[in-house]
Amino acid sequence: MSEVFAARRSRLRDRFAALGSAAALVSRPANVRYLAGGAPPGAVLLLSHSGPADDVLLCPDAPSGDPADGRLDEGLLLTVLPAHGGDAAVAAAQAAGTAGAESLAVEEHHLTVARHRALTSVAPRLSLTDLGGAVEQQRMVKDEDEIACLRIAAEITDQALGELLESILVGRTERHLALELERRLVDHGADGPAFATSVATGPNAGRARHRPSDRRVEEGDFLSVCLGANYRGYRCEIGRTFVIGTTPAGWQIDLYDLVFAAQRAGREALTPGTEYGDVDRAARQVLRMGGYGDGLAPWTGHGVGLEIDEDPQLAPAAMGKLDACVPVTVEPGVHLPGRGGVRIDDTLVVRQEADGGPELLTITTKELLAL
Repeated sequence: MSEVFAARRSRLRDRFAALGSAAALVSRPANVRYLAGGAPPGAVLLLSHSGPADDVLLCPDAPSGDPADGRLDEGLLLTVLPAHGGDAAVAAAQAAGTAGAESLAVEEHHLTVARHRALTSVAPRLSLTDLGGAVEQQRMVKDEDEIACLRIAAEITDQALGELLESILVGRTERHLALELERRLVDHGADGPAFATSVATGPNAGRARHRPSDRRVEEGDFLSVCLGANYRGYRCEIGRTFVIGTTPAGWQIDLYDLVFAAQRAGREALTPGTEYGDVDRAARQVLRMGGYGDGLAPWTGHGVGLEIDEDPQLAPAAMGKLDACVPVTVEPGVHLPGRGGVRIDDTLVVRQEADGGPELLTITTKELLAL
């Protein structure tokens, strides 16, 4: 894997060299992990224009070896700051200035004002430029090893959800069910949940990113669940909606069928070269034609990977086109205040039509089950 990380850093090196910078400082943890294989707490990565032999990972403390932090590239130089050595980013800027670099590209979107000032104070002759979202853009298209991690994360998530569906749900609280799902994720090999698990029942069902409450599951409720596993740093997402304990009512069936049709339209639009906004419109138009154009979420989906919410954003005003090997969610939903609603969410990988079209990672049934 050392060659993989070295190649990633080389691509970034070409990018910041084209911007006229002699070195680059990567401080955002997910970006550090992408380029270095791991991201111990507080670590930053200093890349030199001269080549990978001079790239250095600076850490405020010795790496703990915790698998959740990733496995560091063995070909990367490692510098552990002295006791009470302070901010690794400040130490990196000082090292770049001492080495004679005249300019340093930094991730301005991640640095606080105070941290930016500290960088300039230790290396006043160093010109700071903005690296922008160069690493995030590079991260969008995944290699097959990354997709394999996402695939395992999805398998773990499907297992945890499937086991929950076999248990007795009536009378249990949203909070209790969310905690049980997160425990099951870890039991099946996840490093932890990819994000805070959402369980929503009755009038809460269908709300995007609902925080579980002490409301208890009742017969006749819609139950919507959204969860995901974190496996070796890679995160997936699944969302499903069910009915509790009885045959679904007519309005529940109609609403579910509409959201299912919208989700299918969004999934079918996932082809390389499609505009991000067109994927959103494909799903949103189905909901609008069904009479639910108001109060919809501002997005239909988003990228996933080392973070649960990455580019691209599948939203009306989003600019750009899909590439192959980009994993995204498709997650339309409708929430009716006081009644509940439906949300259906899958993680897929964009593939060429010749390769079978979008690859569905989360495979738990989307049939409207009565649990």
